[in-house]
Amino acid sequence: MGRYVVRRLLQMVPVFIGTTFLIFVMVYALGDPVAAMFGDRTPDPATAAQIRESLHLNDPLWSQYLQYMAGIFQGDFGTAFNGTPVAELMGSAFPNTVKLTLVAFAIEVVVGVGLGVVAGLRRGRFVDTGVLVFTLLVISIPTFVTGYLLQYFVGVKLGWAAPAVSVDVRLDELILPGIVLAGVSLAYVARLTRTSIAENIRSDYIRTATAKGLPRRRVVGVHLLRNSLIPVITFLGTDIGALMGGAIVTERIFNIQGVGYQLYQGILRQNSPTVVGFVTILVVVFLAANLIVDLLYAVLDPRIRYA
Repeated sequence: MGRYVVRRLLQMVPVFIGTTFLIFVMVYALGDPVAAMFGDRTPDPATAAQIRESLHLNDPLWSQYLQYMAGIFQGDFGTAFNGTPVAELMGSAFPNTVKLTLVAFAIEVVVGVGLGVVAGLRRGRFVDTGVLVFTLLVISIPTFVTGYLLQYFVGVKLGWAAPAVSVDVRLDELILPGIVLAGVSLAYVARLTRTSIAENIRSDYIRTATAKGLPRRRVVGVHLLRNSLIPVITFLGTDIGALMGGAIVTERIFNIQGVGYQLYQGILRQNSPTVVGFVTILVVVFLAANLIVDLLYAVLDPRIRYA
């Protein structure tokens, strides 16, 4: 197992370098950071030249990238155009997004897997049809529509939840945004779990466990669910990064000052250091989630062993 982890970590290095280099090139090559700093105003040529020199924008892109990576390994993600260090923006944004992601992920796992198990065990019945219709409806409605509807009816009209999140970002305030953020992923998890349960329930090992007289709860909870969750775990692992990076709409609706909000502001104002810095951390999150998913395979299926 240890050798496998080391090998996977080494494989992540070129993936990380290639991904961050592409992001760096797309952000810095397709825009003019100096022009973005001044907005609609035309900068003085001498001032613009001085800024370009101080930001090393006159250097080749590969040289700028190497300087950027050298700063990252020293904890320096650059400085936003308003003078705030990007690391400081991360320190205030990531905790809020992590809280929101954990709430959404918990809802996604509990409700999604629960609906999938119920539908898979009752395939072809009314409950199964109801789950399929419900998940199809959730997938079909855009997130911003779901967000505004729940915010208006649940938060404003009924008063069951806060329509906006306070600066403190309390966990109880994140339940409604968590439902909105987890909605589409929850539907996919339910459908994936349902399909996996329906396929594995007809397997020989399930019939053998049932023939031995094992309680149905043990057959479903230990034998059936454990093997059926392998494709679900794969989806959930990759979805962690997607939840963190894809929270732009949800954070905008509920006024959460998180990663999505900072990315939106960075893209809107062409704040290149902010965009590159935040996306770099999201790349690390994706890579770490994929490694954890691979290690969980051996936990769920004893037949899987890593050399």
